[in-house]
Formats: sequence, C-alpha cells, structure tokens
Amino acid sequence: MTGSALRVQRVVMPSGTESATVVADGLVLDPVDRFLAHLTAIDRSPNTVRAYAHDLRDYFEFLHCRGLHWDRVALEDLGRFVTWLRLPVGARDGRVAMLPWVEANLAAATVNRKLSALASFYEFHQRHGVELGELLTRWRPGRRGGSWQPFLAHLGARPERHRAISLRAERRPPRELSQAEMTALIGSCDRLRDKFLLNLLKGTGLRIGEALGLRHEDLDARRRLVAVRPRRNVNRARAKTWSREVPADADLFRLYSDYLHEEYGTLDCDYVFVNLWGSPVGAPMSYATVDRLVRRLRARTGIAFSPHLFRHSYATGLLRRGVAAEIVQHLLGHASISTTVDTYSHLGVEDARRALAAAGFLDAPATTEPTA
Repeated sequence: MTGSALRVQRVVMPSGTESATVVADGLVLDPVDRFLAHLTAIDRSPNTVRAYAHDLRDYFEFLHCRGLHWDRVALEDLGRFVTWLRLPVGARDGRVAMLPWVEANLAAATVNRKLSALASFYEFHQRHGVELGELLTRWRPGRRGGSWQPFLAHLGARPERHRAISLRAERRPPRELSQAEMTALIGSCDRLRDKFLLNLLKGTGLRIGEALGLRHEDLDARRRLVAVRPRRNVNRARAKTWSREVPADADLFRLYSDYLHEEYGTLDCDYVFVNLWGSPVGAPMSYATVDRLVRRLRARTGIAFSPHLFRHSYATGLLRRGVAAEIVQHLLGHASISTTVDTYSHLGVEDARRALAAAGFLDAPATTEPTA
C-alpha cells in the first residue's frame, strides 16, 4: 500500500442510502469499512460518515508511513500522529523539515475532531472483540498537570466520552447575521419560494436539511407551527434529531400562502420546496440548488453567509432576549442542553455593556444592533 493510493470512495448501499469507505491500492480497508458501515446502519448522516472516512484515511496513511499496525499502536504513536497531522502535506514523508515558525497545517479544533473519530473507531472494534494491546492509552485533560489513563479503559463498563489526546483549541463563537444583512439577503431573492425559504430559516432556526424535507402537512397555518419529522427524503435532505414543533409568526404563513398561490400552483408534489424553473420541474429542491441560490445572493449583496448562519442568528437572538436555554434546546432539536449553551450563549461587548447598564454600573447605551 502506498500513501497516495489511499482514497475515500463513495458507496451507495442496496437500500439507496449513501455511505463511504476507504480504499488502498484498489482494495477496501476492512477495519475502516466495517466501522463506516456500522455508522451508516445506525443512521448517521452521509456527511458524518464521509467526514469519518477522511479522518481515518489520514490515520491509516500515517500508520503506513510509520510501518505500524492499527491494532498495535502505543500512546507515543498517537502523539506522533497529532504532530504528523499538523505538518504541511509535503513534509509528512519526513524528507522535508518544518521550521519552528511555519504555521501548523491543521487547526487544533480540526485535529481534535479527527481524534474524536479515531476514538470512536477503536471503541467500535474493542466492543467487537479486537485486542488493542495494553499500551494503547488515553489522555484525559482537565486535571492539574494532566493525567494519563488507559485509553478506552471504560469499555465494558459505563461509557465516558473523552478524546484520545486533545489540543487546546480557541473557541470561536459562530457569526451572526444582523437584521440588516438578513433583510438585504431576503430582499435580493427574485422568487417567492426563495424568500419563503430564507424567512423560514430566519423565523424558525431550522437546519437547511430540515427545511428541504418539509411536506405541506408539516405546516399548520391555523396553529402557526412548523413540524420537523425525521424521514427518508428523495432529495437526501435530513432531519438530524427527533420530531419537534416550532412556532412561527403569521407573516411566515402569509408568505407561504403567497408562494403556493403565485408560484407553486397546481404541481402535484407533497414537498414544500420544489424545482419550479429548473429541470426536473416539480422535483424536491436539492442541496445543490440551495448552494446555487447562496452563491447568487452572495454575489448580489456582498454578504458572506451560509444557510446555517440564519440558525445561529435565531438561537443567539432568543438567548439574548432571555428565552430559557431549555426552550431554545427544544426549538433547535439539540439532544443535549450543553450543546445549546456552549455553542450559542456567547456574548459580545455590547451585550456586556447592556448588562452593566442594567446593573447600574454604566449609563444606558444607545440602541444598537447586537454585534456579530
């Protein structure tokens, strides 16, 4: 096997579900393939499976370069893997030295994500009887000075979630779209369908996959609710978590009605968002169509954005207005409240200024939009 021969291969299962595997010299890497097939079987998203495939491709390339077997690695090998990941690609074969001031190839957060994938990979194989060796250890950060613990030693008992080794990563809060930016983006849409889509994201915080999977039965104009239901969609749109209902305002449903009357017409399709001008007309709208819309709006407005920024703006706006984190968690469909709090409860300097003014430490600030 040569490092350059390692590649991620898209796979379509007999059920039609998309997955991925890693191929070396034309042959599937069996331990990787079994793990990725397991992720697909438990309904992890194709994007997640593909990301794990790329992470494990990097790991097996490292193992090949060092002449190591995946089930006989030691703590020192995992540490060297971290160092190897942060080298420029051209220096990973060891023939080119990296100078101390050269910036690392991967950010700490990216390295930590790869290590998390690696820990899940080994956890899977340990559960299926693979002997991993006594020297495979883990790093549990957080204690003063750090502490070394047996890697995956918890298996067979109560699972604990710790990365194998982790780097200190700077936490960057997600950027928000200001009200002016959202107004400009929505105003730049030529079609009611696209205006409705962006208003839906703005007013409900839905993920783009959840929006693309909506059926007409999911929009209850009388109760002003949008229902998110996990189901298989022909456009591969995905709702990541359990069913939930999200309240929306009357303006959103009026726009929905206008969209149905003026553009949707007599189309026979149960999907809310469909192709109306591009081929095939009447087919559910795809991620690629949304991507083309985003590119057009970026060019027209000069605003760098993704659909997910509407979700960030919705969530932080609710928390900033004092909505309880438990409610925001439910509206976003987060499995854990810590995800909601850790991701969205960041504060800008203007938030701090208003809090100090409310406590009597500063004069009340002039009314401004929250900083992104």
